[in-house]
Amino acid sequence: MADIKLEGTCAPQFENVRDAFAKEFADGNELGASLCVTVEDEIVVDLWAGHMDEAKTRPWERDTLANVYSTTKGITAIAAHRLVDEGLLDLDAPVAEYWPEFAAGGKAEIPVRQLLSHEAGLPAIMKPLAQETVYDWKAMCDALAEQEPWWEPGTAHGYHAVTFGWLVGEVVRRIRGKKIGDVVRDEIAGPLGVEFEIGFGPELDERVAPLVQGPVHPPEADGLDFDLVAEIMGNPESVLAKTFGNPPVLGLHNERAWRAAEIPAANGHTNAHSLARIYAALANGGETQGVRLLSSEAIERARTEQVNGNDEVLPMDTRLGLGFFLPTSAEPLGPNDRAFGHGGAGGSYSHADPEHRMSYGYVMNLMHQGAWLVDPRARRTLGAVYASL
Repeated sequence: MADIKLEGTCAPQFENVRDAFAKEFADGNELGASLCVTVEDEIVVDLWAGHMDEAKTRPWERDTLANVYSTTKGITAIAAHRLVDEGLLDLDAPVAEYWPEFAAGGKAEIPVRQLLSHEAGLPAIMKPLAQETVYDWKAMCDALAEQEPWWEPGTAHGYHAVTFGWLVGEVVRRIRGKKIGDVVRDEIAGPLGVEFEIGFGPELDERVAPLVQGPVHPPEADGLDFDLVAEIMGNPESVLAKTFGNPPVLGLHNERAWRAAEIPAANGHTNAHSLARIYAALANGGETQGVRLLSSEAIERARTEQVNGNDEVLPMDTRLGLGFFLPTSAEPLGPNDRAFGHGGAGGSYSHADPEHRMSYGYVMNLMHQGAWLVDPRARRTLGAVYASL
């Protein structure tokens, strides 16, 4: 710990959270990271430490941004739930009502709800796509509009790891008339005075901590007999391989083109303070610091279980609300099984617990890979939060 200094603030009641966060650095699990917690709409933990770069020449700051991968999905879901609140989006109406081209491939009756619950059967594109297509909004939406479902929609669920963003984001765009990045900036992050960027120019690059590949935890350490990379390489036509490899999305996170594009399932850039402040609204009936993001009804809708059990894409059971993951027996995430949130590849995590009026945000740049939905570092510091309540 000699070269690591924790910055920020921590209420006395939550000193064990500070200790747990510090221990991750002491154990070599972090390069740079930020952690923020609110309770009763007040910030009780706001900590950051480490470095933005692998050479350890640039200290991590409170406003350092990092790509949070699938943690982006929760913010995209909020944008959709706002439209429901306004009466502009009906979750039980066909997607094609808002996006007529989507009706192709036998999808005319798929309701919007099934996009948010990962039941639509569209986790991947079958026809081969060039890598640069991932940066082309129209091309990805056109490909999804043409694609036939991999399973009968509503009969199973499977993690729409990347397509979720274009599916939900295009519905939002069709209704709002503007890009999802602008919707999030103007309607969610901006009013709260925080940052969450989905697509941005080089003017922010100096504040972005590049992601660094960290340890890869063997699946057997988590009780699983499954190797994600080997499975993808061994079955290139499988839904799993197509989900992550058509077009390829892993490993692009530090490219300028990745940062500039809008990939609202995977390329959001933010910090822990911003995540915790946004999720504070979800933990406090839809409102935080006098800014209402959602109705209280939307909070209940978002965290109501839609599916629970075998995932058609991931090698595990998943439990999902509308745009958010819910705790499972394997990853209980505290004492409240009605808490909800979303994690991202590499480790970032955001969490809301309305019963405890608590929100949590964690952002890092050292990516850990393992057979989990929520990174063990986040689970450990979140556990320290609950122990302090």
